[in-house]
Amino acid sequence: MLDELDLRLLAHLQHDCVPSLAVLADLLGSSKSVIGRRMQRLLDEGIIKGRVAVLDQDKIGLGITVFAHVKMEAHDPVSLEGFAEKMFAFPQVLECHTMMGDFDFLLKIVVPSIADYKEFFWESLSGAEGVRGVSSNICLVSSYATTELPLSYLTPEKAGP
Repeated sequence: MLDELDLRLLAHLQHDCVPSLAVLADLLGSSKSVIGRRMQRLLDEGIIKGRVAVLDQDKIGLGITVFAHVKMEAHDPVSLEGFAEKMFAFPQVLECHTMMGDFDFLLKIVVPSIADYKEFFWESLSGAEGVRGVSSNICLVSSYATTELPLSYLTPEKAGP
């Protein structure tokens, strides 16, 4: 179960994972040892999956984001799981979601240029086993993006498995 201190700690870490235990303890009105134990428990339980830096993709030369809708020939678990596993091998695929509806997968792909996406599309995506079709949408402007989950929906009573 996540309590109120866990939720506040997670909210701070989603915003900035760099502060020391001392800074987090001061922000949360707790001790370094309590915050350290909480963080370790949240890591051990897989609630915190990792601590990363969020990069500005434009500033590092990865300015093209493509959302690809993929339709598969077959819809059995082996085909769907096989495609998803294959996509995990490509570093340009940031997200792979199995969907219900008009298409089977939604991929978020980041590349330096349209030419790079064209190469990925022809050499890796459209020719992947079981793919019937791909519809690609190129993002013109990312007006808003975040990695922060909306923890305000959670209360200590509702949080956790």
